[in-house]
Amino acid sequence: MSMKELNVGVIGVGHLGQYHAQKYFSMENVNLVGVVDIDQDRAKSVAKKYNTKSYVNYKNIMSKVDAVSIAVPTPSHFEVSRDLLENGVDVLIEKPMTTTLKEADKLIDIAESKDLIIQVGHIERFNPAVGALQDIINSPMFIEAHRLSVYKNRCTDVSVVLDLMIHDIDIILNIVKSKISTIHATGASVIAKHVDIANARIAFANGCVANVTTSRISMKNQRKIRIFQKDAYISVDFANRNITTVQKNDKDTTGIIPGMNIKKHCFSKGDALENELKSFIRSVRLREASEIPGQSGRNALQVALTIMDQINLPSNETEKNLS
Repeated sequence: MSMKELNVGVIGVGHLGQYHAQKYFSMENVNLVGVVDIDQDRAKSVAKKYNTKSYVNYKNIMSKVDAVSIAVPTPSHFEVSRDLLENGVDVLIEKPMTTTLKEADKLIDIAESKDLIIQVGHIERFNPAVGALQDIINSPMFIEAHRLSVYKNRCTDVSVVLDLMIHDIDIILNIVKSKISTIHATGASVIAKHVDIANARIAFANGCVANVTTSRISMKNQRKIRIFQKDAYISVDFANRNITTVQKNDKDTTGIIPGMNIKKHCFSKGDALENELKSFIRSVRLREASEIPGQSGRNALQVALTIMDQINLPSNETEKNLS
């Protein structure tokens, strides 16, 4: 018995959306029925490449699809996602989910009322090194994250917190699984009108503290998280897909750190975007909650917006509690 073909579309085929179209086009039992972009020439170019139809208005594709990827600019995420959900279409929304918590809550409510699927595009969760962390992490007490990027004249219409830091926020929330007590953050605009470099200290109710630094004006690219827990230190290099673990071992008195056993785990390159989209398609087929549902996207957004508020606070107001 052959599997039913799913009809999918991509709304917004700019830098990222074009790759969504490519992946869907290559999937078995998935029919890319169309791509949408307000730039008609871009839409036609991508459609021609993947043997599908092009549209300028996303409303013209709503009745033709079972599921869509939404990769339009962040300020349009809510309106486009809302319209698709209200028309019974499952959605994968690129991160950040929306620009406000009110908008995120509305989308979650619509999806729940119609038994529809929302997946939020936190692609780093599909990095094999992040997946492997689940078997190593045990009550982390301190986390240090650095996500530094060489300047690119792209995504400068939003704060670096929503552009890059939100990846690490999502990963850390998924690792710690505790309520947040306080956030203290600082940041600066250097080139763009929005914040280009930011640092946040996130204290959790269970005692864990995360120190997160993000910059899009670095001299080099770096994507690392270091995790400290009882009897172990774990270093994750996202770009090179490897994990180094340093664990207590009283029997090992040799090596760089006597009494500690050092192991390095390397992972094959894989394809995080393909894994993400296959996960979404699987959820659509099986009618199961996605691996990164709307609530996860909302949680990461809440922290990101709090950090942004912190950065914009007067200097004498240095902490904000999360209720």
